[in-house]
Amino acid sequence: MAEQLDGWIGRTEVVEDLITAWPIKALQATFDLPDQAWRTGDPIPPMWHWLFFLSTTRRSQLGPDGHAERGGFLPPVELPRRMFAGGRTEFPAPLRIGQTARRTGTVTSIEEKDGRSGRLVFVTVRLEVETEEGPAVLEEQDLVYREAAVGSQVPTPCGDAIPWAAWMQTITPDPAMLFRFSALTFNGHRIHYDYPYVTDLEGYPGLIVHGPMTALWLLGLSVANDPRPVSRFSFRGRSPLFCEGPVSLRGGLTNDDSAALSAWSSDRRLAMTAEVTFG
Repeated sequence: MAEQLDGWIGRTEVVEDLITAWPIKALQATFDLPDQAWRTGDPIPPMWHWLFFLSTTRRSQLGPDGHAERGGFLPPVELPRRMFAGGRTEFPAPLRIGQTARRTGTVTSIEEKDGRSGRLVFVTVRLEVETEEGPAVLEEQDLVYREAAVGSQVPTPCGDAIPWAAWMQTITPDPAMLFRFSALTFNGHRIHYDYPYVTDLEGYPGLIVHGPMTALWLLGLSVANDPRPVSRFSFRGRSPLFCEGPVSLRGGLTNDDSAALSAWSSDRRLAMTAEVTFG
């Protein structure tokens, strides 16, 4: 399969956007964070560039899962389930309110593998965000495509206790929170808001928490406990989180300039790991 998609390697997409305050304020409200006055020139939080450069796919061009139909910028992988598996990001300079920025996306690799759940196709995309002042965000995203679900997709709970850490926080997501995040990121994937779809067709026990939202929670835990600027952030999804109980965030410094972070489900499964470098 991957050989048939090699023509997509090197394909690019350029999107321009104006960095404005309203999406930042709306995500603060979604995360129940204190409001603040945002002024032109203020730097936005790291990774909150995900609120901009959004694809405005027409409704008639959406697939049955709510994602855009295959074969545009991203390759037409025939496997039906697509997930955001992880990524790595560097921040050469902050994005600021009032700036016009340009994001250039490039498909850099397509690789097919065999996993426990069947065939997998990994697509890596490099995203470079720049302003008139130069590069601001250098990001790599790992997308994974999987075979259709067969039977129940309920993960096995873990019997071990969630580990203690220097930094700890508990967040309990609810459907309204997931709906707001989907709206702010213009994400039509039905697993985040359509309960009959995600339980009957996908086989999961409930609505699935967005991987990027979990990553933002983890980065927020780090920022709340260490005021230094973030120079690098990476994360990897380990297992799905569901909108059915509290999510436990854990983190702490691993040396003078980096921290390790993790997110745990209500049944004590490791859902995501992340690393932050300060500088």
